[in-house]
Amino acid sequence: MSELVIQGFTPPLRLADFRLAAFDMDSTLISIECIDEIAAVAGRGAEVAAITEAAMRGEISDFKDSLRRRLALLQGVPESVLEQVLQTRLQFNPGARELCAALKAAGLKLLLVSGGFTYFTAYVAAQLGMDFVRSNELELKDGRLTGGLVMQAWGEICDGEEKRRMLLQCCADIGCLPSQAMAVGDGANDMPMMSVAGLSVAFHAKPRVREQAMVAINQGGLEQLLNCLV
Repeated sequence: MSELVIQGFTPPLRLADFRLAAFDMDSTLISIECIDEIAAVAGRGAEVAAITEAAMRGEISDFKDSLRRRLALLQGVPESVLEQVLQTRLQFNPGARELCAALKAAGLKLLLVSGGFTYFTAYVAAQLGMDFVRSNELELKDGRLTGGLVMQAWGEICDGEEKRRMLLQCCADIGCLPSQAMAVGDGANDMPMMSVAGLSVAFHAKPRVREQAMVAINQGGLEQLLNCLV
């Protein structure tokens, strides 16, 4: 498989033409799927990971249903497991810091939009200097996961459609067109936001996502995207 695949345009593109960069978190900016790691630490890894993999490949069409099924398996897991995953398992993917720093230096706003959880997106957003964040909030009671999510002002679950809506909302908020946005992800639930962005980037992605992306980074780090931009 080629390290970098480009389709639908002739590089380089002008970085100055972009105003917003939207990123998925799990398996894109960071090397793990947080829900799988929570389950693994809690001794429930195999069943949760199987649902995650099927959802990211697009074999489970309803992301909300797949997330609810996985969360139900985590009912009763202590909050301390979240901290353990954050401290011992969460690592940034190669090039994540470099790419985000370069985009910010060029004046782009950064959006972190994730089907993962606020416990982890807050840390990642702070580390990478994100301007906007949308993700799911785990519900806790008496220091343990309930197996549910907290209803937020925008809704309960950040799925593919919510990712798309959030990208468009951020474009409107900063006064740019969707064609001036780039979207970076790896799974089926990233495809809706990638479909409306001016530049879609698949990072070590599932086959369906690679096939539709304008740029597919199949090996190496995220900083390779900068090779397509001037």
